[in-house]
Amino acid sequence: MAQTPEKKVKDAVTKILKKHGAYYFYPVMGGYGRSGIPDIIVCHKGKFIAIECKANGNTATALQEAELKKIEDADGIALVIDENNLDTVEHLVQTINSVNDLRDYL
Repeated sequence: MAQTPEKKVKDAVTKILKKHGAYYFYPVMGGYGRSGIPDIIVCHKGKFIAIECKANGNTATALQEAELKKIEDADGIALVIDENNLDTVEHLVQTINSVNDLRDYL
């Protein structure tokens, strides 16, 4: 079975996350979940990141945008990633890697 374009984007994102040792998971949507939850939830060096994956120029739905906004309002990082801006994930993770770990000061 051929991969969908969105699945290819998800796989590319997870490859980057694995390379840097980031914790991530794909939330399972069920009858009791909220609509619009991002595709990939990440924690890397204490930073909360939510990633909505799209392909072929698709954009986030209104519900997805609302959830991404809530994450940003809570000081998390929310991204919409497609095949044209995958480098954003790499750049973000590298930037987080270069920042001192705040846990060293706690």
